[in-house]
Amino acid sequence: MTQAKAYQSLLAAFQRLHHFAHLGAIAHWDQATMMPAKGNDARAAALAELGVLTHGIITDPKLKQALDAAEQEDLSELERANLREMKRDWGMANLLPAALVEAKTLAAARCEHAWRRQRAANDWAGFLENFREVVRLSREEGRLLAEANGGSRYDALLNKYEPGMKSADIERIFGEVKSWLPGLIERARAKQAKESVVQPTGPFAIDQQRELGLQVMALLGFDFDAGRLDVSNHPFCGGVPEDVRITTRYRQDDFVQSLMGIIHETGHARYEQGLPREWLAQPLGRARSMGIHESQSLSFEMQLGRHPAFLQSIAPLIRRQFGEQPAFEPDNLARLYTRVEPGFIRVDADELCYPAHVILRFEIERALMDGEIEAEDIPALWDEKMMAYLGVDTRGNYRDGCLQDIHWTDTFGYFPSYTLGAMYAAQYFAALRREEPQLDARIAAGDFSPVFNWLNAHIWSQASRWDTDELVRRATGEALNPAHFRAHLEARYLG
Repeated sequence: MTQAKAYQSLLAAFQRLHHFAHLGAIAHWDQATMMPAKGNDARAAALAELGVLTHGIITDPKLKQALDAAEQEDLSELERANLREMKRDWGMANLLPAALVEAKTLAAARCEHAWRRQRAANDWAGFLENFREVVRLSREEGRLLAEANGGSRYDALLNKYEPGMKSADIERIFGEVKSWLPGLIERARAKQAKESVVQPTGPFAIDQQRELGLQVMALLGFDFDAGRLDVSNHPFCGGVPEDVRITTRYRQDDFVQSLMGIIHETGHARYEQGLPREWLAQPLGRARSMGIHESQSLSFEMQLGRHPAFLQSIAPLIRRQFGEQPAFEPDNLARLYTRVEPGFIRVDADELCYPAHVILRFEIERALMDGEIEAEDIPALWDEKMMAYLGVDTRGNYRDGCLQDIHWTDTFGYFPSYTLGAMYAAQYFAALRREEPQLDARIAAGDFSPVFNWLNAHIWSQASRWDTDELVRRATGEALNPAHFRAHLEARYLG
């Protein structure tokens, strides 16, 4: 609006921040995919400098003056929502000194870079040397945020990824899941013990796996003019909405996991590519929360990607790449992709066991950030909880145990988002089936547009216009209701 001078100055400042974030995102992607090992120190220093620069912009006293002045201006409903998100960004940034931002960036880069070889070497003791500093700085960040906003240190870190949610909320939701999940896993495994599954016979050439992944991404509507697929140690989706970078990792003896990983990351990418273009440089135009972001990847991977009718659609693509095998028959593919088997690795876990991996990590990182345990205590707790929740023995196996994830090299409070996302996705599809009773038949006919259209209308196009509960309520008629997740799992695995 022409008279909203303060608001107009804010738009310019946040557009500048968006441009710097763009550069940082691509630098992070390169660091994880293509950067030579000796470039890490220089890259870490450059990213730390960029972090200090952007921190200086958002903590400039003139920005606070503009935020206060804009509250008095005549703004539209969308502009007010954008102002709300600007104030959230400002509040988070201004509680953290620039020195802490820089130190955290450098410590995280050191820890993550060393983790790549330490995980392969099963070297927990070596990892711990860098990890203690990451923990110390993350606790300090949590302390500063908690002093201003209340709650525990972990609550403050969780709020970065799930605005408004508390660890007590997560404990209640996950406590309910823990009450029925072990029994469901047991019943599903007993049912599947009576079924025969043909395992694919490899090897599966990497170039053929890549081509298959690209073909499936095209089916899922990925815009290759606004993104690309690469390889990294840990699959992720990065970049920016205008240039989305997704990665996977390949094994020549198994194409099953890499393909589903690509489908998962494509869900993240479609969300980013579907955000409203007119708001891309503003906080309003960002993804709502990481739980909502994970709900998009899990809508693609779990709700659609493991749907028997979807697997029937892509079975010809699999046979075209790897030849004819009994394992590639649609019914067998469906059994492969819904096989319940407790294992070590979270990213390879089946749909039923996955929440146990997340609950374990949440309980450990909450205790770590709140000072109930120290970094040295993690392996023993990990071993105890893996045995209790999944019956898997990880003693001495750090590589496939507490060293398997990249997240703790710089991030605490993120892990709950994965299972929250699975719950949101189940709730979306319950609502979608109410609106589109022929959904399953349309998927069987190779028509996935009802899924994409619904997600675009209710999630992608809304970006951060609403808070999370309101976004989900407008999409499905109610705030998060974990009962939909349980109903979905029982229907799929018990029939």
